[in-house]
Amino acid sequence: MHQFYAPDIETTPILPPEESHHAVKVLRLTVGDTIVVLDGKGKSFYATISVADAKGCVLNSLQLVQESKGRGYGLHIAIAPTKNMDRLEWFVEKATEIGIDEISPIFCRFSERKVLKNERLEKILVSAMKQSIQPFLTKLNEPQSIKDFLKKAEAQQKFIAHCHDSEKQFLASAIQPGKKVLIMIGPEGDFSQEEVEAALQAGFVPVSLGESRLRVETAALVACHTVSLMNDLAQ
Repeated sequence: MHQFYAPDIETTPILPPEESHHAVKVLRLTVGDTIVVLDGKGKSFYATISVADAKGCVLNSLQLVQESKGRGYGLHIAIAPTKNMDRLEWFVEKATEIGIDEISPIFCRFSERKVLKNERLEKILVSAMKQSIQPFLTKLNEPQSIKDFLKKAEAQQKFIAHCHDSEKQFLASAIQPGKKVLIMIGPEGDFSQEEVEAALQAGFVPVSLGESRLRVETAALVACHTVSLMNDLAQ
């Protein structure tokens, strides 16, 4: 059954314009067809199309299918945007499929990309949420400097993955299941020594993701999967 996203479905049973256009013009759905609607806040509904309007598809007969309370842990990844946007988009899509609560793009000293617009990434988040039937829409924060990010970075566990020579724990060993986790992933040129020191002063713990030197988006996805796996194993 086709999945759609409508954050205000309970108070306004109408699909947003982009979702309506996809339903009516692309999928050729019409009056009487039943769809699944996700609100991105933990609930999913069966709904029937009562008015097949490409600008605002009206729904009725809403029936709650599922209400999720969340995964029992929190995951926030702060990532330096890659020079090639395709690689960042790939990470956003795959991390959403695995399960992630929040993504923060951060600009670092060695970042090759200094400008980022969130519109395209937000569409990918919605699409990936629908495809994987995730109950919650991942929060995408506005891009900011690492300096500004560190001023307000909060989580029960805070980690920084970097390639500098220093003592580190393996992320899998450091994770405490059931807690909110924040992991920082640096740019292609890694974090600067000053950025690492600033993170340590802000309470971040240095971690390793393995012996291989990973691309930015690969490292971020490995971190995402590791947190998910360690929490699943603890259940």
